Amino acid sequence: MSDQFPTARLAAVQAASVFLDREGSTAKACRLIAEAGTAGADVIGFPEGFIPAHPIWYHFRPASGRASMQLARELFKNAVEIPSAETDALGEACRKAGLIAVIGVCEKEPGTTGTMYNTQLIIDRDGSIIGRHRKLVPTLGERIVHAPGGGETMTAVPTHLGPLGALACGENANPLAAFVLAVQSVVMHVASWPSLFGVGVDMIAAIEARTRGLAQTLRCFVINSIGVVDDAAIEACAANDEDREVMRIAAEAGGSSILTPRGAYLAGPMAGGEGILYADADFEDILVPKIAMDLGGHYNRFDVFRVLLNAGGQEIDLTASGARGGARAPVPLLRPESHAVPVWAEPED
Repeated sequence: MSDQFPTARLAAVQAASVFLDREGSTAKACRLIAEAGTAGADVIGFPEGFIPAHPIWYHFRPASGRASMQLARELFKNAVEIPSAETDALGEACRKAGLIAVIGVCEKEPGTTGTMYNTQLIIDRDGSIIGRHRKLVPTLGERIVHAPGGGETMTAVPTHLGPLGALACGENANPLAAFVLAVQSVVMHVASWPSLFGVGVDMIAAIEARTRGLAQTLRCFVINSIGVVDDAAIEACAANDEDREVMRIAAEAGGSSILTPRGAYLAGPMAGGEGILYADADFEDILVPKIAMDLGGHYNRFDVFRVLLNAGGQEIDLTASGARGGARAPVPLLRPESHAVPVWAEPED
């Protein structure tokens, strides 16, 4: 009997956080997970920084000004520890809905009073935390409040549907980050985007260009989840009427989408406002694009190129034969002193 490949319903959330409210944003995420589960979704992607919000005020207010400092303080007070009561609630929602969720959170280190990361939290359909990706390089104003992530969170996450990748915002345009995921043969990828960024730039067009190319590079399905701003965020972040108008226009832009392994639209782009976009994916559709051009496998010259990944102090040569494909592929392990952080390692012979 030939190999059988699954089908899955993919979902992209386009919604606003309950601005700088950890419990409120968590409850809203749980409601959206339940809604997607009722609609038959198997995988759901959320926007960047959905819990408790993305620090969009740096587009409009001085970084060291009083308003920005107060908002940054509230961001830390409402940031998410992993694990915590909030991640437990999200896990229970995923378990009840029977789906995998990739949720953008502002993560804080337990026991600290200032260190935060721009994180994508990955929860399995049984409610367990199976991974997290910390954004490697915070973008623009994010750098004021977010620390850079490390290579140990660049691991694709194994799921019952196959390896899952996740990147946040601009790092979806990083060809080296894409290569790390390509060599792990991801079958689906969640690209999380914030509610407002790139003032004066057509970011919807930028998202389309970046992720259609990313889908073709990875030869996998891509879920683009884009945030929305609500009135509370507008009033807190805008410094004047011109800023308010810019934010209202952005709130109506929309753009969430789901892409095929050839970079075509499977669903979307979604109109403005809040909602969940769905698409049914047949994972057998990955095979022909991969057979033609597998950039993490046969369609590359690993005798010419060498790429090293520093994963938590362990240097992995991704281009070595033992680190690509087949039984010798790197596998994610969990550090006992760190909760659900995948670390690269080669399996024992």
